Amino acid sequence: MRKVSLNEVVEINPKKSEIDKSVVKDVSFVSMADVSEDGFISNEELKSLSEVYKGYTYFKKNDVLLAKITPCFENGKAAIADNINCEVGFGSSEFHVLRASDEIDPKFLFYLLWNEPLRATLSKKMTGSAGQKRVPTDLLKKLKIPLPSLEEQKAIVAKLDRAQRLIDIDKAMLAKYDQLIQSVFLEMFGDPVTNEKRWEVKKLGGFCGVGSSKRVFVKELVEDGIPFYRGTEVGKLGEGLKIYPKLFITKEHYEALKEHTGIPKIGDLLMPSICPDGRIFMVENESPFYFKDGRVLWVKAGESEINSFYLRYHLKALFNANYHEIASGTTFAELKIFALKDLGILYPPIDVQNEFQSRIEKIKEEISTTKLSLKKSQELFSSLVQEVFG
Repeated sequence: MRKVSLNEVVEINPKKSEIDKSVVKDVSFVSMADVSEDGFISNEELKSLSEVYKGYTYFKKNDVLLAKITPCFENGKAAIADNINCEVGFGSSEFHVLRASDEIDPKFLFYLLWNEPLRATLSKKMTGSAGQKRVPTDLLKKLKIPLPSLEEQKAIVAKLDRAQRLIDIDKAMLAKYDQLIQSVFLEMFGDPVTNEKRWEVKKLGGFCGVGSSKRVFVKELVEDGIPFYRGTEVGKLGEGLKIYPKLFITKEHYEALKEHTGIPKIGDLLMPSICPDGRIFMVENESPFYFKDGRVLWVKAGESEINSFYLRYHLKALFNANYHEIASGTTFAELKIFALKDLGILYPPIDVQNEFQSRIEKIKEEISTTKLSLKKSQELFSSLVQEVFG
């Protein structure tokens, strides 16, 4: 299979074309936060714009979008606009736009950019400060990619599409279970924003420690040892997905951190700092790990008097209903420690909280079965990607 530089077959960040103001009502806006996990953008997912702003550029049907700023790039954010019928405005600071030539199938390009080893290669060469690294355009232009014939590309896409559909089915089922749990929560406790059932309300920081970890520097990471989680891994754990740690610290370093700041205990909650969908991980065992400061927030619920299971779904309900009132930031709406501490939490009697957990146990059994199926689907997809892209 021959290899070519990406810019030989892809136009990277094409120049903005002018849009006729008479059709401005058909122009929509999408931010990186709007890109779904499956990476596909359709008309249903777009927000309308009332006018065209000079600061936006435009992508067209079948263009591929790649996050160019951390943490979205680290989270594997890439998308293909394959189901739209109008030009779409977007924040130019968030995306690289890749427009496929006749030599490369857009869907093949999309799956290529979703390939984890390729993203790892790009990640090592990102520029900028630790908190705001970027994938420079020149790096993309020089990137070497495999380029089979168009016929082979389409066959590869068809195979990966079939594997992706299996994943989508399992994820859709998990989403339904999650919605069912949220429905039970609302039935028992009401809307956490309006508190129509008049439960006692306490500030989260009043009964739980809220913070993050001690900073671990890049030079302190090693190839094997105690797993070190970033927001990416914590978010996946919050979804109930199996992860394969890539970063580690030594056991000696872990013990020193344990002595200095403590470690998450059973019942504690961890969440990525960007968490609009409530991907909150509850620690359920004593397997050792540590996590990245700032990008992961730590609610020390395990030793408090609140039911951690109840609190996890309470926070999820709050984020789903009111995230942008809780989070802050212009480019990315991030959760801040002070904002979490100040959150008003419904505090029903502990026996009612425990009853909620008991009602959910049967649903959790079904969730476990579906997660196992999802794991097998994801392993199939990963093996196919590895087979194609190496």
